[in-house]
Amino acid sequence: MRIIPLSEGAFTIDSSKKFIPFDPSTDDLQKRAVGSLLVEIQPFLIITDKDILLLDTGLGFTKDGEPQIHALLKAHGIGAGEVTKVLLSHLHKDHAGGIKMTKPNGEATLTFPNATYYLQASELAYGLSGENPSYLKEQFEILKDHPQVVLLDGDGTLDGYITYQVTGAHSKYHQVFWFKEGEETVFYGADDAPQLGQMKNRFVAKYDYDGRKCMELRKKWWAEGEEGKWIFLFYHDVKSPTFSFK
Repeated sequence: MRIIPLSEGAFTIDSSKKFIPFDPSTDDLQKRAVGSLLVEIQPFLIITDKDILLLDTGLGFTKDGEPQIHALLKAHGIGAGEVTKVLLSHLHKDHAGGIKMTKPNGEATLTFPNATYYLQASELAYGLSGENPSYLKEQFEILKDHPQVVLLDGDGTLDGYITYQVTGAHSKYHQVFWFKEGEETVFYGADDAPQLGQMKNRFVAKYDYDGRKCMELRKKWWAEGEEGKWIFLFYHDVKSPTFSFK
């Protein structure tokens, strides 16, 4: 498997839930609001023998009318139309912003026109309910009843090599993924396991739906990963997008 982190940059986020661009080389974290978190926004592209997979879709920023994530793919020689599957861990705005794009004529369309999008049916329903301010319905309403969307129900396997599991840890219907090809196992924990440092320390985060469950799952996955020589992908890690026990 070929793994490509698609970094959209570093950001700080505080209780306002706004993502403020941050340059670690010049900006001072101490000048941000008290309690601000420093995070990377980093979807992943995985190229396998069967697919070109995108894991989550970033913030959805554009430059000169082009989605930032399209430009990131182009930098690696990949066109948006080549992506075959988009796997969505959950629909918080920093993971779902790049699901759709707007054409010059104002028409909304999927950002990856030839891909099948996969997410939990319960996650879509919950996001559309408007109950949680971390979800922006306008980012993902297009997924409802769309012919290129597959709504999953609980745990399962796709195409014999992608395993998905609903954790309900960081968010109510959050899911994680494993990819197995040959002797390799890649694990994507999304916001249940967003940074390398969190895997090594036991703590309960207030921003998680079930912080204690997140903590216990990270401990479990770290032990299993060490034994199985997994490759970990970290969506929000500024310094370490990947880690391997190999």
